[in-house]
Amino acid sequence: MSANQAPFPAARFRRTRASASLRNLVRETEISVNDLIWPIFVRDGEGVEEPVASMPGVIRRSVDKIVEAAREAHSLGIPAICLFPYTDPSLKTELCEEAWNPDNLSNRAIRAIKDAVPELAVMTDIALDPYNANGHDGIVRDGVIVNDETVEALVKMALAQAEAGADILGPSDMMDGRIGAMRSALEAEGHVNVTIMSYAAKFASAYYGPFRDAVGASGALKGDKKTYQIDPANRAEALRCVERDLTEGADMVMVKPGQPYLDMVREVKDRFGAPTYAYQVSGEYAMIEAAAQNGWIDGEKVMLESLMCFRRAGCDGVLTYFAPRVAKLLNG
Repeated sequence: MSANQAPFPAARFRRTRASASLRNLVRETEISVNDLIWPIFVRDGEGVEEPVASMPGVIRRSVDKIVEAAREAHSLGIPAICLFPYTDPSLKTELCEEAWNPDNLSNRAIRAIKDAVPELAVMTDIALDPYNANGHDGIVRDGVIVNDETVEALVKMALAQAEAGADILGPSDMMDGRIGAMRSALEAEGHVNVTIMSYAAKFASAYYGPFRDAVGASGALKGDKKTYQIDPANRAEALRCVERDLTEGADMVMVKPGQPYLDMVREVKDRFGAPTYAYQVSGEYAMIEAAAQNGWIDGEKVMLESLMCFRRAGCDGVLTYFAPRVAKLLNG
C-alpha cells in the first residue's frame, strides 16, 4: 500500500465504480479512431472483392475496390491504411524482382489511393515473401536466407514505394541492418519525410497462419522463418532489436504479434519512449471472430476490450482488421 492511500474503509475503490459517470471520470485509458491502422489486401483484377476463408469478414480487393476502402477509412476518421499484396504466382521468382517493380500491385494501389484520398496516410509492407518463389521474407541461397543481398533488394523495394507516394514504410523482414540501409537510401534520394515504422520486435509466431493464406504465401513457404524472426521465448533479444532499429533511424517501432506480447509492448514503451505500435495479427483476429460466430463470446465487446488492452499496455496505435467496425462504433 502506498503511503498516501488510506486504509479500508476510508478507501473504498468501489466508490468510483458505482455509476457509469464516475467510471468515465476515472478511466485511465481511451480508444480513439486516431489509434487505428487498417491492414487491407490488394490483388489483381477489377471489381474484385474476394473473401479470405480463414479470416471471416476480411477480403482481398482489386485496386479500384482498394480506393473505395480508402475513401471509407478516411470518412470514418481512420488516419492510415496498410497495404499487403496478393501476388500472382507467375510473378514470384527466386530473386523477387517484382518487389521493386514501379508498377507492381502495391505501387499501383499507393498511387491510386494518394490520387483519390491524398489526406489518408498509406503504409506499406517491406518484405520479399509476397514475391518470393520460396515464400520467405529474404532471398534464399542453398537453403539459407541470405541477409545482405536481401537488404539490397529491400532498399530497392523501399525506394520504389517511396516514389509511388507511400507515407509509412513497414519493414517486416527482420534482416539485420535493413533500417539503416533504407534510411540512408531515402535521405540520399530526397525522401526525407518518408516515415519508417519498423517491425522491430517480430516474433516467429504461430499466430500468422491466416495472414499467409491472405497473401498467398502459405503454399510457397519452404521451411519456417525461425532463422530471422525472434524466438517467442526471448525478451532481452527483442529489446536489443528495438534499440538497434531506433539507432538506425526508425521513427516508430512495432511489436508483432499483439495481445500475447503485451509485456513486450509495455517494456518497449517504458524503456525507449518512441512511438510504439502493435499488430493484432490474423490469428488473434480469427480466434475472436470464430468464437463470436459460435456464440461463445460477445464479439463486439471482446473486440473493443482487446484494443483497450493494447492502449493500456502502452501502444500509441494498433494495426487491426477490426478498424472500420471499431471506428463506426466509436463514431456512434
